[in-house]
Amino acid sequence: MLIRRLKTLLQPLSDPHLRLIATESTQNQLCNPSNCLNPITPINQPTLLKVCTILYQQQNSPDSRLHSSLSSYNPSFNPEFFLQVCNTFLYSCRPIYRFFLYTQKVHHFTHNSVTFNKMLDVAGKSKNIDIFWETCQEMGKLGLVNDKTFRIALKTLALARELKKCVGFFHLMNVFGVGYKLETLNTVVESLYKDKLVEEAKFVTFKLKECVEPNGVTYKWLIWGFCDLGNLIEASKIWNLMVDEGFEPDAEVVETMMEALFKTNKYDEAMKVFQMTRVKRMHDLGLSSYRLVIKWTCKRGKIEQANGMFEEMCQRGIQADNLTLASIIYGLLTRGRIREAYRIVEGIENPDISIYHGLIKGLLRLRKASEATQVFREMIKRGCELIMHTYIMLLQGHLGKKGRKGHDPLVNFDSIFVG
Repeated sequence: MLIRRLKTLLQPLSDPHLRLIATESTQNQLCNPSNCLNPITPINQPTLLKVCTILYQQQNSPDSRLHSSLSSYNPSFNPEFFLQVCNTFLYSCRPIYRFFLYTQKVHHFTHNSVTFNKMLDVAGKSKNIDIFWETCQEMGKLGLVNDKTFRIALKTLALARELKKCVGFFHLMNVFGVGYKLETLNTVVESLYKDKLVEEAKFVTFKLKECVEPNGVTYKWLIWGFCDLGNLIEASKIWNLMVDEGFEPDAEVVETMMEALFKTNKYDEAMKVFQMTRVKRMHDLGLSSYRLVIKWTCKRGKIEQANGMFEEMCQRGIQADNLTLASIIYGLLTRGRIREAYRIVEGIENPDISIYHGLIKGLLRLRKASEATQVFREMIKRGCELIMHTYIMLLQGHLGKKGRKGHDPLVNFDSIFVG
């Protein structure tokens, strides 16, 4: 039964083409001269299966018995083989750790940053903090710590809400000669932001402020993180701190803050941010900034204000894309200015799905479902690829709100299969 399960786990790696895809990034790292201490050889799948079976069955056996069972496969052990074994036991630390200890005693096997990081990742995912810290200290002593080590370690500790230990990890690595570096801090903050751990990223940033002074990039990741969480109070605090320390928010930060304010119905505050940037740093405003403002002003029916932004954009030599024009078209239709909307559509050389969606959405807002269906047919004629949102808009337009929740199977979305 066990062998059958392990075969199932290892099956995707048996095909040479699939195995190449699965391990290509690993091999690229291992081929790096700075990391490459062992040559890469093809993985023998039967050997991998036998070794994984031994590790699973004898994970609680004495070292002498386990080492005796593994000794006959010594020549096959290299960093790539170790990584494949780790991929088999991603959340089971004990078999991997015992194999890790064994490979350290194999004379022809030398661990590197990639294999140590993998061991650290397995220990973190299995929540074995003792092995986790032991591995961290050993990496520090051997000088194998890199930015990926920091990302793995901080994510593990942040998920466990060990905030003081997050800071302690930086201090520990400094003892081993991996000094406090701004680039490393920014890498960690970016990684934590992407994992939705922005509160933890903020804690680490401010606790390390005496050792590593944050810069505009650090604050940018924090603002993005709090905006994604909808915590505009914290995002505003970071924004103000960033400005007080002399860092100017770049266009991406401005747009992120504006969009978060728009989404939370704080239209006036969003426009204040836009006007402030417009007055002080007009050159920083590009197509994406104008597109964002035009989109939300059209959603609120402020078509004259949107037209003003559109004209200013054109005067500055910024060419509008289809997404911007789609917002204008939708805004005109919501105000009942159908002819003007169609005039803009006729002037577009290559209309895409965003243009048609703007038309359909606007016509349905005016309760012109039949006309929206004609636009739908025009999309098909022009070879525009349809998506599920296209169908849902039309079904809602024809069936109304009852179409989604109605009990009649003939007019219920759950029983209508489209496309």
